[in-house]
Amino acid sequence: MKKVKQFFKYDNVGLLFVLPAFLYMLVFVGYPIVSNIILSLQDVTMRTLTAPDKPFAGLKNYIDIFHDKVFVTSVFNTLIFTVACLVVQFLIGFLLALYFNQNFKISKPVRGLLMMPWMIPITVTALMFKFIFGTDVGILNYILRSLGVIRENIEWLTTPGTAMFGIVCANIWIGIPFNMILISTGLTTIPKELYESASIDGANKVQSFFRITLPLLKPTVESVLILGFIYTFKVFDLVYVMTSGGPVNSTHMLSTYSYKLSFEMFKYSKGSAVANVLLAILLVVGIFYIRATKEEE
Repeated sequence: MKKVKQFFKYDNVGLLFVLPAFLYMLVFVGYPIVSNIILSLQDVTMRTLTAPDKPFAGLKNYIDIFHDKVFVTSVFNTLIFTVACLVVQFLIGFLLALYFNQNFKISKPVRGLLMMPWMIPITVTALMFKFIFGTDVGILNYILRSLGVIRENIEWLTTPGTAMFGIVCANIWIGIPFNMILISTGLTTIPKELYESASIDGANKVQSFFRITLPLLKPTVESVLILGFIYTFKVFDLVYVMTSGGPVNSTHMLSTYSYKLSFEMFKYSKGSAVANVLLAILLVVGIFYIRATKEEE
C-alpha cells in the first residue's frame, strides 16, 4: 500500500494522464496493425473468411505480390506520384510563403483564402478535378478548344499517359497551402535583427536568403518534406474517386491496389500484404526522420 501511495505521490502520476491516449492507440492502432499482419500470413478469401481455422500461408502472399506486375506498377506509380507532387507543391508553397511573409495590406486575408484548397474535403476536390479533366464537359478541354490549342477533346482521365498528370495536378493543388503555411510559420521564427545586421554589413537579399533564411529554415523544410511524403505516399480517396486506379492500372497506388485486392477481388490476405508493404515503407521514413531530428538536437 505504501508503494502505491508513493507511485501516485511523485512524478509517476503523469503516467495516468498518458494512459487514456495509450489505450486508445493500443485498441485503434495497435490491434488493427497486428491483425493485418496476421491476416497477411494466412490465406483468407471469400470462402475461408468465416472459417474458424484459417489456412496458414506464411510468406507466400508477400512472394506472390512481388511477382505481381500490377503491384510493381503500383509501387512505381506511388513513387512517381509522391516525388512529382512533393517537388512542385514544395517549390510553389515556398515561393508563396516568402511572398506573403512581406508586410503589405492584403497579405493576411489572401493567405487565409489560399488555405481553402487544403480545408476542402479531398472527395470534393477529387470530384471538382474530375469535372475539370472531363472529356465531354470538362472545363480544361473547353478552354483549350476556345484558345485553338486543340481541335478534339483530350481524354485526360481515361488515357494512361494523362491520367497520372490529372491526379498529380489535383494533389498539388491540395498540398500547396499545407507547404505554404508551415514554411510561413518557420519564417516568423527567424529574428528580423539578423537581416538588419546583414544589410548593415553589406549583404544583399540573395546573400541573406542563402546565408540566413535557408540555414535557419532547415528543420522546418525537413518536417514539411517528411510529412508531405507520408501524406502523399498513402493517398487513396483522391485517386479512387478520380480514376479508381485506371485506366489499365496506370494510376494504381499501393493503397488503391490493396483496396482492390481486398474488397473487389476478395483476396483479403494479399490485400493486407500490400498494405503492410505500404506501412513498412512509411515506418522506415518515420524512423529516419526521428533519427535525423535527434542528431540535429
